[in-house]
Parts: sequence; C-alpha cells; structure tokens
Amino acid sequence: MARKHVTGASINLPFLSVSVSPDDLESRVAREVVIRLSDRRVLNAWECCDDCIDRAIHSLQEIRQMLLDKKVELSAFSDGPLFLILDYMLDAIRQFITFEESLSSRPETPGVRPGYDREKFQFNKHEYFAALEMLRAHLHRCLQQVAAVAGLERTAVTANLKYDHVWQLEAYVRPELPENTTESE
Repeated sequence: MARKHVTGASINLPFLSVSVSPDDLESRVAREVVIRLSDRRVLNAWECCDDCIDRAIHSLQEIRQMLLDKKVELSAFSDGPLFLILDYMLDAIRQFITFEESLSSRPETPGVRPGYDREKFQFNKHEYFAALEMLRAHLHRCLQQVAAVAGLERTAVTANLKYDHVWQLEAYVRPELPENTTESE
C-alpha cells in the first residue's frame, strides 16, 4: 500500500481558503504538474517579438492540454482540491487565449481572419503583455497551491517572474452571495 506523503494542506484561492487531505493520486499528479509547469518557458521568460508571442500562445495551448489530461486522470476526484485548482488554471488560460484572439480580430483591422499573418498585422502588444503578465501571476499563484497539494514547499520559478503568495483580489470578480446568506456564514 502506498504511503501518503501529505497529510494535510491549506489551499488559498481568491475568496476561498480550505484545509484538505489529498489522496495519493492527487499528490502524485500535483507533483507532476509542478515539475512540468515549472520548466515551461512561457511562465519563466520575457517575450520580445511576434515570434515569441506565437511561441507563447503555442506553449499555453500545450499547458492547457496537459492540465486537461490531468483533470481526466483525476476524474474520480472531480470534487477534490486539485481538480478545482486545475480547472481554475484552465479557465484563466482559455480566457487569455480568447482575449488574444479578440486582439487579432478587432474591427479596425479589416480582412483579418483566423490564421492571420502577424507580420501584416500589428496588434496592441501592450494589451497582450499586460494580459500575459496577469495570466502568469494567476498561474504561478495556482501553482503554489498545487505545490501545497503535492507536499512541496515551493515551485521552481525564476527570480525575475517570482510572485508573492497574496492574490490580487482586484483582478477577480467577487462571487455573488445568495440573498439569504451573509459573508460571515
């Protein structure tokens, strides 16, 4: 029988903090996610040109696929903390990709369709880089929570992109509470 390496972890997400006891499978998958994402260049390097942007989008698509594969692996634990965190990461990646696609199809760029040529069309890189920075911060903070599920003290993040553990709540929409509840409940 496998021995548990993590007996309890505290998970902190915007507007939600819980103590959990991950299963062996959750801990193993969490360790793999931390190892794989800690080595992803898109989360650890600065983009400088259109080619870098294209590679970043491609890398995010690969991360998205890996996280989806891990959710499938955890399908028996769909109500578990790791499944929730992976879903939270996937939502952010999907939102970023949708945003990036919207930059390329703005009305002021007639004739631009999916598969456009970036060299013929210069979109507002400042908006892209600001959104990518928000995504990186979100993914790093989520990755810190995944590391907690894995029983790891920290992730391998380069110094120039290391974020603190405090969630920037202004970047998130506070969920609406049902009418019959209060925040203290």
